Amino acid sequence: MLRNRKFIVMGVAGSGKSSVGAALGSAMGAPYIDGDDLHSAENIAKMSAGIALTDYDRWPWLTKIGETLAGHPGTILVGCSALRRTYRDLIRKAAGAPVTFIHCAGSRALIAEHMAKRPGHFMPTSLLDSQFAALEPPGGDEIAITLDISTPLLDLVAKTMTQLLEDRI
Repeated sequence: MLRNRKFIVMGVAGSGKSSVGAALGSAMGAPYIDGDDLHSAENIAKMSAGIALTDYDRWPWLTKIGETLAGHPGTILVGCSALRRTYRDLIRKAAGAPVTFIHCAGSRALIAEHMAKRPGHFMPTSLLDSQFAALEPPGGDEIAITLDISTPLLDLVAKTMTQLLEDRI
């Protein structure tokens, strides 16, 4: 049922994409790749300096994420903010296959709290407002699951796996 599925674990910075992606990957027996590892050195330097990325900065990164999905022969999960519909459209096009988006959603206060606890991450809390301003949650015509990140991680994984295995998404 989950053979050859392509997943993006999406959400604003600090929403738990890496934790959710790694846990789901483990449950699925599939690799999870952190999209942060696919950013260019230039993008990381900008974000580290508190400068929000422009669409021009993002296009090559989003294309690389879609190509990473396309280049993997089996089920794979990649973490990527994928905040706007146009970004998700580009990922789907580059992937060349249906992509399921797993949206890690939560309140600004909860996410700011998560960000404050991340040691050594290049994305400063000062960019959180720009992330929320850019966020366009997946539309009804997109293949997507929205997770409430105030729920314990193991419960999120169990719920998501149930939805996927029952083919409800």
